[in-house]
Amino acid sequence: MPVVDAAWQEWLRTNAARGCTMDSMIEAMVQAGFAVDAASEAVRGAFGLSASATSAAASSAASAGGTEAALPQAAQQARSAYQYDAGPVAPGNTIRAFDRDVQVLMRCDRPQVIVFADVLSPEECNEVIERSRHRLKRSTIVDPATGQEGVIRNRTSEGIWYQRGEDAFIERLDQRIASLMNWPVENGEGLQILHYGPTGEYRPHFDYFPPDQPGSAVHTARGGQRVATLVVYLNDVADGGETIFPEAGLSVAAKQGGAVYFRYMNGQRQLDPLTLHGGAPVRAGDKWIMTKWMRERAYV
Repeated sequence: MPVVDAAWQEWLRTNAARGCTMDSMIEAMVQAGFAVDAASEAVRGAFGLSASATSAAASSAASAGGTEAALPQAAQQARSAYQYDAGPVAPGNTIRAFDRDVQVLMRCDRPQVIVFADVLSPEECNEVIERSRHRLKRSTIVDPATGQEGVIRNRTSEGIWYQRGEDAFIERLDQRIASLMNWPVENGEGLQILHYGPTGEYRPHFDYFPPDQPGSAVHTARGGQRVATLVVYLNDVADGGETIFPEAGLSVAAKQGGAVYFRYMNGQRQLDPLTLHGGAPVRAGDKWIMTKWMRERAYV
């Protein structure tokens, strides 16, 4: 019988925070092999409720059929409606990205995820780190209701932003990344550098701005919706720090110079909920990454 380990605890926290019903979460755990009582207790803990509050949910889960339970109903509907089309990244095992050949290690169609090696050289990675080390500030997230930025405990990192084309070195990286992502360089946000110390993490989230949340309009006014992300790993992480896609069952380990690309807006402007992702806790050492977000239109 499975146990509620760290991965299951993260699953519980994430799905409770995203609005899943207790019934669906218990059902999902039962489908995975948990006893009904154990599943009920775990879900009760995630919601901070008493045993009686989940007794009806547990009874329902014990007799329910095999439905998808990991996503809230709205996200389930979005996932079934999302149409996967051809992404913009070039085919092949090696891609010429402006001034550098980049190796493709893995491609996934659903969600559209590509893992690269050698996007940056070790020397370039080290230069980015040294340029950024003394400029770090606590990372923020966007409040979905207001569009304002704030600090939360779900994101335990420090970071800085570079202006697009800030100097010759940054401009070269911007050009290379835009070429690799096959998207106009002017549609890119400035490069963001993040540093995670021991235990640092970023719990699962979406990079796109949810259309149904009023705060998103503040950000989509500047270049439209985000369409894709590239996360570049600037150092090797001794243990932990993977980029995880919990709904897709994917995990990408941090390797210096490598990167993970994921696309979440198709040609019909639909948004892919399977691109829920996060940064797993750093268990040993630290983690440096560089992130590029691309927009629909020129980002100003």
